[in-house]
Amino acid sequence: MSVMPALSEPLTTFDTVDDLTAALSAQGYLIDDDLAVVVHLATLLDRPLLLEGPAGVGKTELAKALAAASGRELIRLQCYEGLDEARALYEWDYARQLLHVQMLRDRISSELAAESSLSSASAALARTDVGVYTEDFLVPRPLLAAIMSTVPTVLLVDEIDRTDEAMEAVMLEVLAERQVTVPELGTFTARSAPWVILTSNDTRELSPALKRRCLHFQVDYPSVDRERRIVAVRAPEVEEAIIGRVVELARDLRELPLRKSPSIAEVIDAARAASFLEGTTSTGAADRSAVDRALLALLVKFGTDLEVARRALEAPVARDPRAGEIGTDGSTPRGTVTATAFGAGRARSSQRR
Repeated sequence: MSVMPALSEPLTTFDTVDDLTAALSAQGYLIDDDLAVVVHLATLLDRPLLLEGPAGVGKTELAKALAAASGRELIRLQCYEGLDEARALYEWDYARQLLHVQMLRDRISSELAAESSLSSASAALARTDVGVYTEDFLVPRPLLAAIMSTVPTVLLVDEIDRTDEAMEAVMLEVLAERQVTVPELGTFTARSAPWVILTSNDTRELSPALKRRCLHFQVDYPSVDRERRIVAVRAPEVEEAIIGRVVELARDLRELPLRKSPSIAEVIDAARAASFLEGTTSTGAADRSAVDRALLALLVKFGTDLEVARRALEAPVARDPRAGEIGTDGSTPRGTVTATAFGAGRARSSQRR
C-alpha cells in the first residue's frame, strides 16, 4: 500500500471547473477541458472515476495532482496479476495473534483444568473470548484504509485491468457503498468518503458491473500544443524550439506499431536530454545522428520497438515543398526523421533571428 501523508494546508473544494483546472495547474498538471468537467462531476456527485487509455498519458499523475490540490491524503492500490483480498482489503496479524494467545495460555489452561472431559474443555474454550479478532490485530490494506481513514482521502486504484474479474467484484462494495465488510467484526462504513480514481491501460475489457458504478473518461495523448505546454511546465530550463522538436518526434513514434509508445514523462526526459546534447555538440550530421540514437534510448524501451523505430527514422522523408528549403546549399535534405526535424527547427530559428 502506498500512502502519501496529508498536506498541512486546509482541505480544498472546487466550486467550478475553472477552480479545479487552476488548482491542478498550480500542481503542474495541465488538464484537458473535457476531462476537467468529468473530474469536477466526480467530486460533486461523489462517484468513482474510471480513466482508461494508453500507458503514459497522465492518468496516475492526475490522481496525485488532485490529492495535492485538494489537500487530501493519497492512498494507492497498485494492481497486479494475482492480487488477492488480503493485499487489497485487509489481513490479520497472525504473529501478534499467536503471541497474544501464548500470553493467555497459562490462564486458559487453569480455567480448562476444571473440565472433566476433552469435549467439555473444547466447548468451554469456544465460549471463551480471547480477543483475537479485534481491530487491534486487523491490518488494513488500501481499500479498507481509505474507508477507515478519519481524514479525507483520494483512493487511487492503479492499473485495475491487471487484475481479474474476481478482484473487480471484491471492489464493488467499496465503489458502490463506500464500505468494507469484515466477517469477524462487521461492516466498516467510510468515516470520510474518499474520492476514488481507477486507471486502466486497456489491456483487457473491464466488467460491466464495475463500469456501471463509475463515471468514465477515455484519456488519450494530449494535442501537440498541450504536450508542448506540459513539457515546458515540467522542464522549464529547456528551450521552446527543442521542446517542439522532441514533441514532434514523439508523435511520429506514436504513429508506429510499437509495443509501447513514448509516454509524456519520457518526452520530458528526452527534452532535457536533447537540450543537454544540443548544448554540447555541433550541428554536423554525425552529431545529429548521435542525438537521434540518444533520444531513441529515452523514448523507445523494447528491442523490437527499437528496430521498428530505427527503420522508420532512417527511411527517406518526403518533405512538403511549401515548408521551405533548409539545407545550407539550397537543397532539400534527406535523412532520418529526427535529423530532419532538428535541422528544420534550427533553420526556422535562424530565419527568425
